[in-house]
Amino acid sequence: MSGRYFALGVALVALATLPYWMAGIYYINVASQILFYAIFALGLNVLVGYAGLVSLGHAGLFGVTAYATGYMLQLGFGHPIAILVALVVSMFAMAIYAALSLRSTGIGFIMITLALGEILWGLAYRWISLTGGDNGLSLQTRPEPFGYTLSDANAFYYATLVVFLLSIAALTVFVRSPLGAALKGTRDQPRRMNALGYHVWAIRFIACLFSGLLTAVSAILFVYYTQFISPQTLSLTSSAEVLLMVISGGAGTLLGPIFGAGLVVVVKTVVSGFIERWNFLLGAIFVAIVILMPEGLVPGTVRLWKMAWRKREPAAATISGGAEAKP
Repeated sequence: MSGRYFALGVALVALATLPYWMAGIYYINVASQILFYAIFALGLNVLVGYAGLVSLGHAGLFGVTAYATGYMLQLGFGHPIAILVALVVSMFAMAIYAALSLRSTGIGFIMITLALGEILWGLAYRWISLTGGDNGLSLQTRPEPFGYTLSDANAFYYATLVVFLLSIAALTVFVRSPLGAALKGTRDQPRRMNALGYHVWAIRFIACLFSGLLTAVSAILFVYYTQFISPQTLSLTSSAEVLLMVISGGAGTLLGPIFGAGLVVVVKTVVSGFIERWNFLLGAIFVAIVILMPEGLVPGTVRLWKMAWRKREPAAATISGGAEAKP
């Protein structure tokens, strides 16, 4: 346990001091991307990991929040109003999304979410008067919380880091709460939970809303980072990428989606500059993870570490025993 807290402390210190030891603004921006995509992956992980519901339409909800933020800013509203309206619109969209998707589970849930995501993507392309079509929407400014401008890469990174840490804290409280335990129960034994008097549909609905909230937060950070929204934001590829983050890192864990987001973002933004077929590399890494660590990078690494430690202990005991036996 002490080792876990030590590692957590080292990670927090590294994140807090990253702009001071990271070389170049480009890599600081990559770190910001990892953080808000990690929030996106954590939001999807609420459904995939803790509820057992695989969604292929979360990029649609991500795009709805992004467009709501950009559209409100283009209408002349300030950043606080734009963010508030975007959150309200996102939760309303998530409520409709959940009400339609939770009519089924398993493959049915996947297909419904896929269809809803494609509908939103099609609307983003065709509703040109609202979304701008292929031209998208552009933002001119970033918010200035408490008088601090976020136009600088370092300032935006620290703002993203604060939101990221708050999201981690909120998800930790949710997972360890009675509601989180009930959600995992609906994942493992839905019929038994229903027989015990739990409202399985309502528990899953609340989980969808919480997932939508984290997705909306990440979308707002994404909008202010890129200062541009296009229909590509809502594409199936975007949904698949965030699902890959969750599965590769370890669904149903707090750290797994974060490491998964780091892997996908680094390969997509950094490695792609050196390797033209970076999609092939990412696919190969994912296949290797599925074969060697089917539970994901974080749980798989912990498992291998424990196996190595167990093998080390008998060897150390044998060596020490042999040394004691000598005269």
